[in-house]
Amino acid sequence: MKKFYITTAIDYVNANLHIGHTLEKVQADALARYRRMLGEDVFFAIGTDEHGDKIQRSAKAAGKETQDFVDEHAEAVKKVYEGLNISNDAFVRTSDSKNHWPSVIEMWKRLEANGDLYKKKYSGLYCVGHEAFVTDKDLNDEGICEMHGKKPELVEEENYFFKLSKYSDQIKEKITSEEFNIIPKKRENEIVSLIDQGLEDVSFSRSKDKLQWGIPVPGDESQVMYVWADALTNYISVLGWAQEKDEKFKKYWPADVHVIGKDILRFHAAIWPAMLISAGIELPKALFVHDFITINGMKISKSLGNVIDPLKLVDEYGADAVRWYLLAEIPPTKDGDFSEEKFVARYNGDLASGMGNLLARVVVMGEKNTSEPLKSSLVPEAEKELKIRLKAYKELMDKYAFNEAIKEAQALMAFTDKRINDTRLWELPDKDEEQFKKEMASAATIVAYIAWMLTPIIPESAQEAANQLGIKLENKDKWEFNFKKGDALFPRL
Repeated sequence: MKKFYITTAIDYVNANLHIGHTLEKVQADALARYRRMLGEDVFFAIGTDEHGDKIQRSAKAAGKETQDFVDEHAEAVKKVYEGLNISNDAFVRTSDSKNHWPSVIEMWKRLEANGDLYKKKYSGLYCVGHEAFVTDKDLNDEGICEMHGKKPELVEEENYFFKLSKYSDQIKEKITSEEFNIIPKKRENEIVSLIDQGLEDVSFSRSKDKLQWGIPVPGDESQVMYVWADALTNYISVLGWAQEKDEKFKKYWPADVHVIGKDILRFHAAIWPAMLISAGIELPKALFVHDFITINGMKISKSLGNVIDPLKLVDEYGADAVRWYLLAEIPPTKDGDFSEEKFVARYNGDLASGMGNLLARVVVMGEKNTSEPLKSSLVPEAEKELKIRLKAYKELMDKYAFNEAIKEAQALMAFTDKRINDTRLWELPDKDEEQFKKEMASAATIVAYIAWMLTPIIPESAQEAANQLGIKLENKDKWEFNFKKGDALFPRL
């Protein structure tokens, strides 16, 4: 069985998640479910990033012990993704000293043994929001980090540095040869341009005087590992690398795709591959980079008061409605916008009037006019249309083009609705029973395939559609329809 290992960036736990955070997990979940649907052995990992200066400060501001603070937030993260029906196989936490730390410590030792870590005194601008040292070119004319709205702090201390500059040529070759494939092309061009400007060595530790909350540097009690040296290693620690039982690592590595946001491209497309090369570990196959969500055309910001709680949306509209919007409305590799007006329009237009209405039409006619199971079959016109749409759907899902793949399912909905109308299917039981059975079986078969195609997108609703058709979606060769009308799939808002 072919394996498929997919990860997302682990969520930083200094604050509650908003709708922008959930896009990545829903995209990755759609990919994981799609690959499982194809019969692949999928391992899907998410988690939380729990170390660093920002966490330490947030815990202090909240009047809590740091461990208690991250425990509380990690549980809140889990609750959000459970609410969105994210089907992860593992949840990694970087404060987990038993399962995560051994791999981080082993990674450090390998980089050190390869001569790629050195200690020096450093003075530079540190952005707490980024958990990164920045330069003047990263700031606006007033010296402010625009992403976080604050001036960075001047930090002077002795740190360990990682020889990132040493690996510039190797990283570029692996990217341009697509051995390490960065999607979309504009993000590949962005990182290659950055490499061509010259990669600089990066700080990999902080003084324990300044930062206590982190993994201690092996053999140097005065230093704590810098958050990125720790966090990036989660992609192999979650597989048990550097532990006695590393069967998962041997089975699933290299990752087939890391799903990340555009703001952390440099860390994943430069620092992480350099660490892997230094440690003698194969690189991931692909990096899929998504853009951001705006709210009514504006950046999501606490100060603007436009932060949207994803669980409130789920409670009001259901997980599948939220998933549908994120995958159908938000372009996979461009910025997309969220507004309640657009959300309701998508829900009513795509779901209530689309999938929900078509399922109800077919099931009601089937239940009313059939007394025994109806075997799956297709009239020639439907078979031709289905082949075209299924082929396109698979090609688009393989390219992470979720919104375009959804349109192929919608095209089948439109085809089936038109076919029902053109044949006046509701009149056929009294006019031509055999023709009714042929057209009814064909319509039901197409609806079943639509549910199959939408399983990665709206899994609960796809399963409910299968229940009302009286089938198991995975048994495509054995479908026999036993129609049973249930509740409306998507009641109109």
